[in-house]
Amino acid sequence: MPATIYDVAKKAGVSIATVSRVLNKKDNVSEETKQRVMDAIEELNYVPNMIASALMTKKMSTLSLLIPDVINPFFSEIARGVEDAANNYNYNVIVCNTDYDLKKEAVYLNLLKQKSVDGFIVASAIYNDKNVYDLIKQDYPLVLLGREIDGIEKNTRTDVIVSNDICGGYQATKHLIELGHRKIDLILGPKEIKVNRDREKGYRKALRDHGIAVDKNRIHNGRFKIEFGCSKALEILRKKEQPTAIFAGNDIIAIGVLRAAKSLGYDVPGDLSVVGYDNTILAEIADPPLTTINQQMYKMGYMAAEMLIKRLKGDKKPAQRVIFETKLVVRKSTAKPR
Repeated sequence: MPATIYDVAKKAGVSIATVSRVLNKKDNVSEETKQRVMDAIEELNYVPNMIASALMTKKMSTLSLLIPDVINPFFSEIARGVEDAANNYNYNVIVCNTDYDLKKEAVYLNLLKQKSVDGFIVASAIYNDKNVYDLIKQDYPLVLLGREIDGIEKNTRTDVIVSNDICGGYQATKHLIELGHRKIDLILGPKEIKVNRDREKGYRKALRDHGIAVDKNRIHNGRFKIEFGCSKALEILRKKEQPTAIFAGNDIIAIGVLRAAKSLGYDVPGDLSVVGYDNTILAEIADPPLTTINQQMYKMGYMAAEMLIKRLKGDKKPAQRVIFETKLVVRKSTAKPR
């Protein structure tokens, strides 16, 4: 039979409570005692019973991370940060992929509530996500990560971590304008996601600040997919009023744009400059390497988990709204127009 906490306590010559304190990384145990307990755990190959622990403490020491697309390197990097922070605090993480589908998100949330997870990190919220509103109403510990929803500022218990996407949109567009581009198309993800609206605001502001009229026909919304970026770029580049530059709403869309340009025989950046967004690994390995906007993905994920765990441990500070700054990373996909 598997070893129990009672076996560990007997082997180490301590009480069950002492073993529990060691397992939960409490400070009120001497180093000598900790070592005896850890030696007993290793010798007996003891694995803590999470369910039993949860029944005693009413906590599962488990966080849930909801992301829309695990294939997107942006969310993979966020998940890495969340997991590392959780591991440092002795918490587990359940990752759910929602595909930007509110029904799927609702199914996951209902299941996770039944599993009694301690708190939620939601990185998949659209601006009017009913599921998130319900979490807030039900007073679940919650951090919104990389996403905001309307009216969230009225809530005093929900922490929000975002990038300065208006600034990011401005930086990308300004870079192209300073190179000499005037015909700049913008290809974004879904309109329902606030980051797209903010990046468009930055794009529009940069154009206006440099005396360039905003042409709504150069603004396109769709999906954060390579296939969408490729098909939309093919459509744009076959028009009479072709752009000399395309600003893509993320690196995945930008990869699609590069694929479309190549299929039409365009030289990037000679015939067409391309800027992405996120600064994922895709930007580094693209051909040519992609000029993009850097987001601090890992740090955002780490902070989200850390903030949530501190709330779970009793932090009563007012809700925070943390804004991470963006930075232009210039590579070889942008140049002066011919």
